[in-house]
Amino acid sequence: MKIAIIGGGPAGLYAAILLRKQRPQAEITVYERNRADDTFGFGVVFSDATLDNFEKYDPPSYRRITEEFAYWDDIAVHFRGTVHRVGGNGFCGCSRRTLLLILQERARELGVTLLFEIDIDDEARLADADLIVLADGINSRFRDKHIEHFQPQIDLRSNKFAWMGSTRPLDAFTFIFQETEWGPFIAHAYQYEAGRSTWIFETDAETFQRAGLEGLNEQQSADRMAEIFGWYLEGHPLLINRSMWRNFPMIRSQRWVKDNMVLLGDAKATAHFSIGSGTKLAMEDAIALADAMAQAPTVNAALQSYEQGRREEVEKTQHAADVSLVWFEHVDRFWDFDPVQFAFGVMTRAKAITYDNLTLRAPEFVREVDKAFAKQVRAKGFDVDLDKPVAPMFQPLKLREMKVANRAVVSPMCMYSAKEGVPGDFHLVHYGSRAIGGAGLIFTEMTCVGREARITPGCTGLWNDEQQAAWTRIVEFVHANSSAKICLQLGHAGRKGATKLMWEGMDRPLEEGGWDVISASPLPYFPDSQVPREMDRAAMDRVKAEFVAATLRGVACGFDMLELHCAHGYLLASFVSPLTNTRTDEYGGTLANRLRYPLEVFEAMRAAWPAHKPMSVRISATDWAAGGITGDDAVAVARAFGEAGVDLVDVSTGQTVRDAQPVYGRMFQTPFSDQVRNEARVATMCVGNITTADQVNTILAAGRADLVALGRPHLVDPSFTMRAAAWYGADIACPPQYLPGKEQIFRNSVRDRQDFEDLKVKAKPKTRAELKAEATKPLAAE
Repeated sequence: MKIAIIGGGPAGLYAAILLRKQRPQAEITVYERNRADDTFGFGVVFSDATLDNFEKYDPPSYRRITEEFAYWDDIAVHFRGTVHRVGGNGFCGCSRRTLLLILQERARELGVTLLFEIDIDDEARLADADLIVLADGINSRFRDKHIEHFQPQIDLRSNKFAWMGSTRPLDAFTFIFQETEWGPFIAHAYQYEAGRSTWIFETDAETFQRAGLEGLNEQQSADRMAEIFGWYLEGHPLLINRSMWRNFPMIRSQRWVKDNMVLLGDAKATAHFSIGSGTKLAMEDAIALADAMAQAPTVNAALQSYEQGRREEVEKTQHAADVSLVWFEHVDRFWDFDPVQFAFGVMTRAKAITYDNLTLRAPEFVREVDKAFAKQVRAKGFDVDLDKPVAPMFQPLKLREMKVANRAVVSPMCMYSAKEGVPGDFHLVHYGSRAIGGAGLIFTEMTCVGREARITPGCTGLWNDEQQAAWTRIVEFVHANSSAKICLQLGHAGRKGATKLMWEGMDRPLEEGGWDVISASPLPYFPDSQVPREMDRAAMDRVKAEFVAATLRGVACGFDMLELHCAHGYLLASFVSPLTNTRTDEYGGTLANRLRYPLEVFEAMRAAWPAHKPMSVRISATDWAAGGITGDDAVAVARAFGEAGVDLVDVSTGQTVRDAQPVYGRMFQTPFSDQVRNEARVATMCVGNITTADQVNTILAAGRADLVALGRPHLVDPSFTMRAAAWYGADIACPPQYLPGKEQIFRNSVRDRQDFEDLKVKAKPKTRAELKAEATKPLAAE
């Protein structure tokens, strides 16, 4: 077999090593356009888990790499005169040049042919190769040559960055957040060998311009950075090596394989430097390709298997990188945070590290985080313990005169189980059991303001006395048997009305028994959905009156809070989104115009709702569709409702148009809550694939939301919050009938948590920094 590898970087060299080990008789040639000892950049970084992989697949190169590595266990965050160090991270740095030379030497040992200063620009020159590996880097000419096939999407990120080096020794992966007269600068720095460290400097485009960096050469840029970070460099110089300022390209390729050619490493996909995974991804691509070649009967089958099997892991890493890079792009959102909360945000920005994870690895740091959060709560007038504060999830919150005992919320979830809008025994048990289960706040499902406002025939309503009496029964039960507060969510289905029950066909039109539907514009949801009537002024007045009438009934029911549903493509949301609002009058066009009617309804409800009780609004912070609402629009929407008197923005996303393409994942909507909260400066509630108390604490402690709503977890476990309180040792209200059960779970949880943490600690392999320290102890003793 003949294998040609274009590109002599880590991906290409490691692929050559693994494929040659697998096929000793194969003729493998690596073509590299640069010289053997040319390299750009300074150090590379790997986690202990990545090194475990290297050890498994090629022990000789692994041993050589680890002999050359600088190890560290801590991450140090420097911010506003403070330093927070967090241990237990297990990372290693190595010179990129050294890594390449190690891999070159190992490849030669195995009989791989390495050809340098050879520029291959046409695969026809390699026509006799059975496999062509395209590892020609971030600016891959072959990816671009076959752009219509590979279909790369290149997203040039907004921040500017430059990669430099220094002789400054470092004993931790170091983040430095530096305020300047021009704006914030960030340094990502780590040691990669004795006397050498990598320094990546980053700033936003506006600060870059104000600082006069445009047009400076490499040395002039280095001098400017040395001025800004000189206090930490302590006289050590900054080194340059193609250290130009540029924008990071996030690359995703629709296809990785063409005929017998396959993209590897940065040629196919990139991950932002803030999670240190670029070289890791490249070398793990080589591992995945080698595995596929070992298992598949043909080259073509192997390449298909490689792409199918590897894509999910690459996309997960890219998603983490996306979340991380956005945090750094918008670091100004958090600049006024308490420094320990800021440091916690740095640590948890990519979702891989969480509150519980840090509690195991850095308990003192998490205690600081808890105290900082408790201080914020005390500043709001609560007499909370600052010496031994409870976890953020169990800190109270006040909205106007309503106080919630904890931050766990039962999300509004349609049950589709009402008869003519009347909630029945099912709803009493549903809401009552979750209130008894300990949640601080319960939201009703979207309760419709009129019979023709319903989504389905099974939706609850609040337009007549029978419905009001049924809701009053539920509210009174919640108040009598729990400390939970209960919020009434009011909405109108609009063009998504007259549809089947969820389990019969979500959003599909009723085949019989339907009703007329209305919307901002006459656009059906599905092509075969009913075409809604475009609302005229008379319809607007009628619907607004329905919302006000339902609000007054909500007052009579005794609800603690009121929410207006302006999300998910329902009636009021259809005014907000340009995808569903094509009007040419004063209610269409600009965002301000599109908000005019929803704000009019909200203001009328606010006037009818008691002044001492809070109101919230649910919004879709993005439509997940081209031309629709964006995160920046969501900030403007939140500000407008804030000025109208809203107390909380319930941040959801999507469900506006049927062809939306949401990006799902853990806590996938939380970044929008983060943006709205910290740019619009309003309290927010986040929701969306949040499943654990650990995630709740992580979100709250990082300042990404003020309340956290959980849906599916509450469906299967009404006592979710009670269980979490036992786990974290936080006292919580419980009806007397259930006290024996509460006491038992609280007793058991002390032991269960200790056992769990002990197992976690024992199961965690020692980092290479720890192993190295242990190995040097006898020498030190002698």
